This record gives sequence, structure tokens and C-alpha cells, in this order.
Amino acid sequence: MRSVLVTGATTPIGEALVRRLLANKRVKSILAVAAEPKGRTAFRNAPSRLSYFPLDLTRQRNVRELLFGPARDLGVDAVVHTAQHRRATVDGPRVHALNVDAARELLMLCEEHPTIRRFVFRSYAEVYSVKAEVPVLIQEDHPLEMSPSAPQWIRDRVEADLTVCARMGLVPLHIVVLRAAECFACDVGSQLLDYLGSRVCFRPLGFDPMLNLISVDDLVKGLVRALATPAQGVFNLPGADTLPLSKAIELAGRRAIPAPGLLLKPLYALRARTIGTDFRYDVNRWRFHFSGVLDGRRARTELGYVPEHPIDWSRVPRM
Repeated sequence: MRSVLVTGATTPIGEALVRRLLANKRVKSILAVAAEPKGRTAFRNAPSRLSYFPLDLTRQRNVRELLFGPARDLGVDAVVHTAQHRRATVDGPRVHALNVDAARELLMLCEEHPTIRRFVFRSYAEVYSVKAEVPVLIQEDHPLEMSPSAPQWIRDRVEADLTVCARMGLVPLHIVVLRAAECFACDVGSQLLDYLGSRVCFRPLGFDPMLNLISVDDLVKGLVRALATPAQGVFNLPGADTLPLSKAIELAGRRAIPAPGLLLKPLYALRARTIGTDFRYDVNRWRFHFSGVLDGRRARTELGYVPEHPIDWSRVPRM
């Protein structure tokens, strides 16, 4: 039987993962971790198999006390790290501390731990470079977005991904990095969902790239499969929905207006400042011009992961 520690447990993805693990009788105990006080979470009346700890992951001492206290007492043998800052319009050292430093410190402490043997890291398809000169179908050895001029939202995700990948094969831990397609759901940091929050959606004139989107259910399915199999390494997690940007705008009930690409960054920067939205065109510039779709063959072969839960477009908030 497995005992699992889940970070980011109060996000929609974290909560769904905890519920899925609770439904699995082969999971002996779950240690859920997030920043919110327990009384403000869905875990107020948790079953005995679930323990919840409010914790700031950027404070190494607190994380060490958790791992070598409750986690050791529960015999935790696997960690699923999903905690990342979700807002693209917020940056700076505190954001980097959560996105990158916390992942590094957690992984290093897990390497010293007497019972933890598996580390599953939720990464992002946004770490890949999407340009005209690279393949549209993205495999795990596809170039990463290494530009120093990329927004921090992207740089942090690339740095965290590489930080975890760098330890593969060097430590006793079994490490799995899941580069998931954009999770299209509320409160998960979906840039596309925020983009579709306006009645009118400006898109680059002359471009209609293909997008791949994953549902919360399929992302959780991938995380669970990574816990259940002995496979190690990097895996792409595509979603069930592959469609052009124009079709996504149509399914959301919005109006698309093509506009010159040079105008889109200032337009959406003004939108963010005036009404507090999170979509940043500079974060999405390349994928709004060129197609990039994850190749999920490795996850299908080694993890048994096949996406089966399409996006419910009827639940996209209507204006």
C-alpha cells in the first residue's frame, strides 16, 4: 500500500487528486499540504486516512519538520508536487521562491528521507519552445524555451523542470516529470480561459494555431498513473482536445477579431491593468502564432495514460 504527500492540495487539481487517492483503497494515507488554514479548505471534515497541514513551502525549516515529522510517521513513500504560482501577472523573488526554490528544496529533502522513494513533479507544456522552425508535434526531447527574455512565468517553469530533471539517475529516488498540456479550467492558472473571458478575443492576423488542452480529470489521471507504475523519466501528458484557436473562441461563445500581432501585447496589457485579468500576450505570443501539440506516445506506452475526458465547453463562463 502507498502513502502519498500532495502539495498544492487546495487547488482544483490538488483537491481532485486527493479525492481520487481517497477513493483508492490501496492508498493507506494521504498527507495534503497547502498554504490555506484547514478551516478554509475542503478538508475540514476529512476522513482519518487524510491529514492536512497548512504550510509555506518557501520556508525550508517548516518543510523539513513536515517531512521528518508527520511524513516519516505516516511512512510516506511518494510525493506529488503540484504547487506553483498560478498568476502570470505576478512576478518577483517571492514567486520564484515558490515556483523554483521550493521544488529544489523539497526534492533535496526527499533524497535524504528514510521512506520516500518516488517523486512526481507536475510540469507544463509551456516549457517547450514553439517556433516556426521546430516540429509541431512535440516529443519529450523537443527544445525547451531557454530565452533569457522570456517572461518569468515561463522561465520559472523551465528552471523548475530542469532542476528536477537534473537529479534523475543521480539519486535513489524514482523521479517522474509530467509535462502536461494547458489545464483548461477555472482557478488553475489557465491563460486561455482568462483570454476567453472577454466578449471579443483579438488573435494574430493570418495565424490560427492548433492548441491541445487537458481537463482536470485527465491531468489527475496522469498523476495517478505516475504513482501506480514503476516508470521514471519525462512524459508528455496531452489532453483530449486538439483544436485551432479560432474554434476555441467559437466554442466559448466569443467573437474573434484578427489584429496585427504588434498591437496585441499593448491591448492585453491595458486589459490586465484596467479590469485585473491575468492573460499576458507575451507569455502566449509564440503559441498564438505557431502550433504545438504534445506527442503522448511515451505516456501511453509506459504509464498507460490515454486522455479520455474532453473539455466541457458548456461550462466556460458566459459573458
